[in-house]
Amino acid sequence: MRIGELAALLGVSTRTVRYYHQQGILPEPPRLANGYREYGMRDAVALARVRRLVELGLSLEEAREVIADDRSRELPEILAEIDADLARQEHEIRVRRARLAEVLERAENGTLGPDDTASPDLMAFLRTVDLPASKAAAWDRDLLVLMDSMATDTSRERAFTMFDSMAADPEVTARGHEFYRRLDALADASPDDPRVAPLAEMLADYSREHLLAHAGPPDWEPSAMEPFLEGLAPAQAEVVRQAMRLITSR
Repeated sequence: MRIGELAALLGVSTRTVRYYHQQGILPEPPRLANGYREYGMRDAVALARVRRLVELGLSLEEAREVIADDRSRELPEILAEIDADLARQEHEIRVRRARLAEVLERAENGTLGPDDTASPDLMAFLRTVDLPASKAAAWDRDLLVLMDSMATDTSRERAFTMFDSMAADPEVTARGHEFYRRLDALADASPDDPRVAPLAEMLADYSREHLLAHAGPPDWEPSAMEPFLEGLAPAQAEVVRQAMRLITSR
């Protein structure tokens, strides 16, 4: 193939292909006697791989390292890996469509509830822990629904193994309810209320003991939590901010 044919095959511009050559992401193919580059199957696979890696969020530098490793492998091995990756994507799509079909059916029947977009595992967990009638608990439930909708099958399975263990311990559940009660009490307080710091310590300790015991501290900045604090009062949001800072600093 010529460069234009390769670019058209993968849905990119010839300028993109040339840029990848300049950055060392794609190796230069052999040239014909007239100076034109001649591309083959391995080049097409490499370009497809770069596109996929970038779509997954890797930087071009990270993609370059992956492609460099691929050059030392045989083409059938690379193709088998791409095929397995596509199979995983197909499985995830089928699972999501099945869940969506259930939600659509409830919507058409007029029985769709506010939490019905959550997975069955999350719904079962929420029924088990029986969250109290609390604005703080409602915020936490909404956050769980959001996280559940974004999770992969693997991370969801790991999370609910942990949640089931927590739900089976009455003391852990009681501590959670106590936290909601104390957070609700800050609904009309100012961020510098003296009750904020002790409650932040309680949340940080609870999170380290139960939520992060096996995963370790999160690798994101505490400010990443800011968009999710919208439903909390100023003092309540300050509790979460301080707790996040405590968690990431220890």
